[in-house]
Amino acid sequence: MPGHEIETVNDGDLVGSAEIEAAAERIRGLALRTPLIEVATRRNRASGAPSAQSAGTFRLKCENRQPTGSFKIRGASNMLAQLSPEARTAGVVTYSSGNHGQAVAYAARRLGIRAVIVMPETAPRVKVDGVRRHGGDVIFAGTTSVDRRTVAEVEAAERGLTIVPPFDHRWIIAGAGTCGLEILAQCADATVVYVPVGGGGLISGVAAALKGSGRAVRVIGVEPVGAAGMATSRAAGRPVTLERTSSVADGLLPLRPGDLTFAHVQHLVDDLVTVDDSAILDAVRWVFRETGMIVEPSGAASVAAVLHAGASPPPGTVAILSGGNVSPDDHARYVEAR
Repeated sequence: MPGHEIETVNDGDLVGSAEIEAAAERIRGLALRTPLIEVATRRNRASGAPSAQSAGTFRLKCENRQPTGSFKIRGASNMLAQLSPEARTAGVVTYSSGNHGQAVAYAARRLGIRAVIVMPETAPRVKVDGVRRHGGDVIFAGTTSVDRRTVAEVEAAERGLTIVPPFDHRWIIAGAGTCGLEILAQCADATVVYVPVGGGGLISGVAAALKGSGRAVRVIGVEPVGAAGMATSRAAGRPVTLERTSSVADGLLPLRPGDLTFAHVQHLVDDLVTVDDSAILDAVRWVFRETGMIVEPSGAASVAAVLHAGASPPPGTVAILSGGNVSPDDHARYVEAR
């Protein structure tokens, strides 16, 4: 209903395979089926020194090649496509550090829906420009996800807009899960999938798809050391709000995981690991030098975990590059750093 989130969810009610398969049909034409490419570890070319790993290969799921540069288009498209005619007419609002906002703006424009995006005052310029380029109206609010959500809720109530949450909604999770379906189709021998973790929408959907397939695929979530909200929550047995988060991975900084995403992680995710900013930037450089692709720090966290695991990745390893929205100046600085 306008002015409220679409659905009240139960944190124990996990998204199922049928919902993800329906989402895949629903978002066709809005989100792309992204490539899965094989890369060799060989050397840690981020530093030019030999890697601690022996030679091996793994695969990259390239969500940085989505129309808005990140996986977020999957969940946003799935949710907006299910809005009632009345909700479409009224418009939508979301709160986002950048990638989800761009996805909502893009999908809304394609579907003829007005979109308001509440962003942090510290949002990277490339992401703000992306939202505006896709037709979204930007409102700035504070620096935390709580600041953004508060303003979005006020806008929704006053203007009759529907809130499109960035991660904690089953339609968002089901949309993100389509990435997992594609991995299953593209990699018959997948054994372990590394997934960057912020609020948990991507790993929730991917884990639901992989575990729902019946195949023995491990799911490993990767968080920045300075923003390990999901690992902290898992250790506590409940969602925990961090006092602060800090990392070069600006898309992985929620203070608190969602209730529904936390439930998915508790039930479906095999392990959570952390990587520091140095390892993340090594991975940004490594991806560029090995493949020529531009990936943002948030999107490279998964690769950082693979490269710094201390051993050759096992056969069937996949790392999801969740996004590539980084300014040319910042990316050049990351790549040139030693």
